[in-house]
Amino acid sequence: MSEHTSLLSGEKKDDDNGSLRRRSFGSFSRFGPDVETSGVKPSGDSISNIPLVLEGWNRKSMSAQADAIPLNGKKGQSTGQRARARSFVQNIDGTMVSMTPVEMGRHELYEEVPFLAMSGLQRKEHSLSVAFSSYAAQLDTLETDEYMAATTGKHLNPEEKERRLSQMSLLLLDELEVDAITVTTPLIFAVLIASMLMFNMGYNISVMNAPEPFVFPGHSTSAWSMAVAAFCVGGPLGAVLAGQLADQRGRRGALMITTWLFILGGLVQALAPSLNIVIVGRAIIGVASGASTVLVPIYLGELAPPNLRGVLGTMTQFALVIGILVADLVGFVLANPTGWRYMFFLTSAMAFFQLLLTPFLLESPRWLLGRNANSNKARFIIKKLRGFRYDEEVETEVEHYLGASKSQSCNDSNDNSGGSSAKNPMLEMFQDKKVRLLVISTLVLQVANQFSGINAVFYYSGLFFDGVIENPLVGTTLMGAINVLATYVALLLMDKCGRRTLIMWSSAGMFVSCIVIVVSLNGYFSDMVALGAVASYVCFFEIGLGPIPWLIVAEMFEGKYVTAAMSISCQLNWACNFFVGLFFPYINKSLGAYSFGPFAIVLLLTFMFAWIYLPETQGTTPAELQAEMVKKNAGRSYHNMDIEGMASHAPPSQDEWEQALAALEDEKVGLNISQSLSSNK
Repeated sequence: MSEHTSLLSGEKKDDDNGSLRRRSFGSFSRFGPDVETSGVKPSGDSISNIPLVLEGWNRKSMSAQADAIPLNGKKGQSTGQRARARSFVQNIDGTMVSMTPVEMGRHELYEEVPFLAMSGLQRKEHSLSVAFSSYAAQLDTLETDEYMAATTGKHLNPEEKERRLSQMSLLLLDELEVDAITVTTPLIFAVLIASMLMFNMGYNISVMNAPEPFVFPGHSTSAWSMAVAAFCVGGPLGAVLAGQLADQRGRRGALMITTWLFILGGLVQALAPSLNIVIVGRAIIGVASGASTVLVPIYLGELAPPNLRGVLGTMTQFALVIGILVADLVGFVLANPTGWRYMFFLTSAMAFFQLLLTPFLLESPRWLLGRNANSNKARFIIKKLRGFRYDEEVETEVEHYLGASKSQSCNDSNDNSGGSSAKNPMLEMFQDKKVRLLVISTLVLQVANQFSGINAVFYYSGLFFDGVIENPLVGTTLMGAINVLATYVALLLMDKCGRRTLIMWSSAGMFVSCIVIVVSLNGYFSDMVALGAVASYVCFFEIGLGPIPWLIVAEMFEGKYVTAAMSISCQLNWACNFFVGLFFPYINKSLGAYSFGPFAIVLLLTFMFAWIYLPETQGTTPAELQAEMVKKNAGRSYHNMDIEGMASHAPPSQDEWEQALAALEDEKVGLNISQSLSSNK
């Protein structure tokens, strides 16, 4: 028997002096205390396919599907004793880690899914869950097959292997997906408060539309353009300051400062004695909005488990577009000579209500652990957020946070000097040929996102619809409602279609819509056709050029590059947004019916870029992810991959596990002595 096998088998053996007795990990074997196991290693030959049963993924019926698949002809049949079953991994350096299969899967998700709540991430989250479930289930099946061959002399036949593989895959996937359907009260409050920030941002995108004729009548086009564009002047500044505040004051502190900025900006606008003061208030709100675009995805991404980040990102996106719609609806009541100040004051009122909820706002556990890995406050918050009952569960979650933070950092701790050296992630991205095209594509799409002209509609739809329909506010509100519905349609399409495909359909659809708008405004079609073209223009934006430029960053870049890529994308987007907000009134005044012509040119160029250069960025498939897992973990040995027994027992005692590790280290010394005595004889 090899040294490795004897150490893990639990065999009791005396040396020549009768002083050394073997025990170690045998008592933790899922096959019983007297069973030898040397563990299994992943390889391309043994782990090569995703079970077909996972293709029909249905979160609600997962457990029922698993129970319906018999194992060796009997439902729920278990192999050996599982009461003390414990999965563990032996790394290539000899160190060992104790984690259940579902904990291993969550650790993989934490490392691969960025700490960002981003709409559309659900596909990546699910693909990772499927890949690991298949990966771990095949390790479980391999180990069971080895046990059957060793004890009965017969291997599992192909049908038995397929049954076990399917059942174990579904059971593990069910456990991994629990995070996506389970939320706690503290997390609900965090989502509510963060969503209110995005709602306020959306509200202020469109709030300048309806009251334009009544806010200090007689203002010039340039003065009003500056009032609108001041929002975009503050945006980039807020995005930069938010990152610094989040690191220095914590995510919670930065969110509270942002809330106070919304209150201040709203009051300055509502009480402004002149349009110049409105511009100042608008710039302050722009700072708050820019900060929100940075803080909200980071904060929710650091609070939520990986399988919830896409869903929460979608919720905040809906809050944004609903805010735009509410601003249009409020205009029917308050867009008049006496009510426009109340429209601006609503920004402060909503932010003040949000401030009342801040006692329920928790600090980010990732930020706390980054400052002090032994933080008791971080552990307390994790326990509340996840609803844990056992300290062992909390410590495992802490390890997930710390491991993911390390893997998503650009600081190289494995350099030749043995120290740590901070690297420039932006420089690294442009030096890496594989990443460079993605970076360029992201920047091009951010420019297209704004120069497509979408915010010209939301900033100046009243100006655009003037003369097209009797009441321009009706058209503006209709666009806001369509924007909300299109956001939902985009969510469905992003789960089924490739990112490049959606960009091409989006840019092509918006290009055609622009042509129809121009033709209609020149009298060749009715005004209602122009209105319909604007509606289709908004819809096509929401299915592609709206969400995809942001999603590419969160979905396709390595974790260590996400923050840098998101930062430069945000700055470029706000800069382009400023130019659209500032210059569209002049474009509309100069070109008249042809004002959407420049946007059509940008959209045509975007389509051509996507067709020729843009790589398909739909995301890595589960099969590809599984192959990466096999390659990454090829040097590891897995023991007791007991998927069937992992969920039916309380977490193992940490003290018990530590005692077993200590016993193993002691016995290694004794084993070396025993082998030396044997070789001398």
